[in-house]
Amino acid sequence: MGLDDSPQAQRAIVRLDMTDKLNIETQRLSIFPLTGALLFPGMHLPLHIFEERYRALINDAMARDRRIGMIQPKETGPNPALFDVGCVGKIIDIEAMEDGRFNVVLEGVARFRVVEEIDASTAFRQVQAVIDENLELDEVLASVERASLEIESRRFAELQGYQVDWDSIGRLDDMAFVNGIAQIAPFDAASKQALLEVDGLANRAELIIQLLQFFGRQDGDDDGITLQ
Repeated sequence: MGLDDSPQAQRAIVRLDMTDKLNIETQRLSIFPLTGALLFPGMHLPLHIFEERYRALINDAMARDRRIGMIQPKETGPNPALFDVGCVGKIIDIEAMEDGRFNVVLEGVARFRVVEEIDASTAFRQVQAVIDENLELDEVLASVERASLEIESRRFAELQGYQVDWDSIGRLDDMAFVNGIAQIAPFDAASKQALLEVDGLANRAELIIQLLQFFGRQDGDDDGITLQ
């Protein structure tokens, strides 16, 4: 019998190798696939929950540990393929409406990497995942790295006409500063996914700078801002 060298098989091998090397047990995680709604560790994400299957997801999470996995689908459709990396979010605020809908606020806890999807009986999807234990809490930027990100952020904000309280920004720790920009900056979904997947605050800060320069470049013909 020949070896399966399909892309799907190779991805599975990589995932299994990673779990073996890290010697970390996988965890069962209920997920909310949503394009463009990325959550980063330490950040907050408000969500309005109205679909029945995701109402069930919220009810299930509230009955257990208040945690769900935010992850982006790679495509459209009823059961789309998922990106490998998402972020665990803990429900820190919830408003239940009379018609069954919810307004919730998630707090990013840690990144996770999908190992495999579970054939679950629930209306919502579930995966086996490796939770990233490196929470980046102790990581700091070098002074030149922080300064470069602040300079490029100011330039981008000015070009976009954003009003920013830079005094408050200056008081943020490095993780809140880097991940805050990564979450709120008006980049496309693929760019934000790349930011979520990159390891280390310094590497994420460098990628943010590149994206700010790319998305904020001026169009010489009409003095407008190119966002493409």
